[in-house]
Amino acid sequence: MESEIRILLVDHQALVRSGIQRLLEDNPRLSVVGEAASGDEAVELSQRIKPDVVLMDVQVPGIGGMEATRRIRHSCPATGIVVVTVDVSDPFPAQLLEAGASGYLTKHCDVDEITDAIEAVARGERYISADIAREMALSMLPGKEQSPFDRLSQREMQVMLMVTQGQNVHDISDRLCLSPKTVSTYRYRLYDKLGVENDVELTHMAIRHGIVECASPT
Repeated sequence: MESEIRILLVDHQALVRSGIQRLLEDNPRLSVVGEAASGDEAVELSQRIKPDVVLMDVQVPGIGGMEATRRIRHSCPATGIVVVTVDVSDPFPAQLLEAGASGYLTKHCDVDEITDAIEAVARGERYISADIAREMALSMLPGKEQSPFDRLSQREMQVMLMVTQGQNVHDISDRLCLSPKTVSTYRYRLYDKLGVENDVELTHMAIRHGIVECASPT
């Protein structure tokens, strides 16, 4: 009999986590053993419960999905990580795979593909959905218009995501264990690469390119 695959769900929306759990519970081999709403919580829970697979929302608050992926890979090397994104054209796949993710899906995929990805990663394999793989391949073709965010390093991308969440230099410094001076250096370096002058322009640019979600009016 095949062993059960223990899963940690990470998403900033409780409704999304509940929906995914309901979709997965029909498969007797899959068991959701924990839920997290932030990157920090995902790292803490992973270290405590040692899941087989983490299903990671790239947009979670706190340290974010990219840094959480890096830390989980470092502290729990046996845990596989499947990243889930909203937009197929996000400039994240290569950087997240470099950070330690083993799978990459969009939230538009069906339950069969989620299951396939979880089972593949639990076996130690990689899984990238066909639409993301196609987008990655097309992005390397000559003449293909590149996203300006492709110019950012993994750390610059992480700082950018945290800035667009409204976190200040000291918040980012504490969460990433970097000095405020180093964080400021990364911040102004990404300003220069993206051709923006402040956090407001950076956030507007990230929303235009689908990097971050526009906050819904309350």
